[in-house]
Amino acid sequence: MTNDPWKMTRHRAARVLACVLVMGHSPLVISGEWLPASPGHAYDFPRDHFSHPAFKTEWWYFTGNVRDEAGRRFGYQATFFRHGLHPPGERAAGQSRFIVDDLKFAHFTVTDVAAGRFHFQQRLSRGAFGEAGFALPFALRPAPSAFSSLAWIDDWQLSQSASGGFSLSAKTADAAITFTLAEGKPWTIHGTDGISQKADGPGHASHYYSGTRMPTAGRLTVGGRAFEVRGESWFDHEWATNQLTPEQVGWDWFSLQFSDNTELMLYALRRRDGSLDPNSSATFIAADGATRHLRREEFSLRPLSWWKSKATGGRYPVSWELSVPALALTCRVTTPVENQELVLQPIEYWEGLIDVRGTRAGREVKGHGYLELTGYAGALVGLSEPGK
Repeated sequence: MTNDPWKMTRHRAARVLACVLVMGHSPLVISGEWLPASPGHAYDFPRDHFSHPAFKTEWWYFTGNVRDEAGRRFGYQATFFRHGLHPPGERAAGQSRFIVDDLKFAHFTVTDVAAGRFHFQQRLSRGAFGEAGFALPFALRPAPSAFSSLAWIDDWQLSQSASGGFSLSAKTADAAITFTLAEGKPWTIHGTDGISQKADGPGHASHYYSGTRMPTAGRLTVGGRAFEVRGESWFDHEWATNQLTPEQVGWDWFSLQFSDNTELMLYALRRRDGSLDPNSSATFIAADGATRHLRREEFSLRPLSWWKSKATGGRYPVSWELSVPALALTCRVTTPVENQELVLQPIEYWEGLIDVRGTRAGREVKGHGYLELTGYAGALVGLSEPGK
């Protein structure tokens, strides 16, 4: 059996979404078709923390900067992915457990800044016996002191707490985390009218929200040593069916947490001709949680230095100059560890902790965050509809 989930399902990615009916805020799925991300979605929490199986792809994405009492710094990423194989209308009641509706996989990384080491691992599962899966909203139970499972692959676990936060655990042979994340600031909805547009045309969008500053505490183990750590995490939850187009070859995604309790999410979608897609955008989150959507023309990015991977040959821009005139913000983004590349199958990408320093409205600003760079070491697969 192949371990490449995208190759196993590539023939299905060409399916065209023929029609979708929307009644109020409750979309109806047409038999045999995936639901596109359409305007008007009314976000509801905790319901939307759970799975959305009417959409083809979905992920729960955690990144964070944490330190122990002595100040030793670590970064981490833990992501659970769902990739649908059968639209809801094709799912047969009582089918064999070996015929699964989706593939489950997850990525986990730990960056040890002091050691200059980057640890990463991928897990893939069909989940035929319940060893991996994603919970539906109706699985939520009114248990004040309990956690409700959201996503899991073996002992990699994500759960929702009754207080609104999460518990998160994952481990490899040389790294592990067991964290509790408090809810923190209000949930941030990205884009406009309930969707985050990624390309021109209906359906080239996602439903996308974030917890931009979640207080995080727990145990991190690396190289056989355990550390009690505290810090803050960024949580992204996104679901869609056909976000990208063949002309889009990758993206640069920034999550920045400034020391004045403000945040900035920014994604730049790169086209094959070297330009940025006009649908690139950003969200600024004020200290009180108020949000401001920023269009492509309201910010600029310039790479300052590059790191080349010996493993893949990918050449990644790992430091940047970022300017947002609408916010009177200019800053430089750097990383303390250049090699934070995940060398996986079927994709390779760079995802790592970063530092940010600059000025906003004449005052010094600094902070930290995470940077994701895709499409520099190979083609993107699974997120666009081929042949269009």
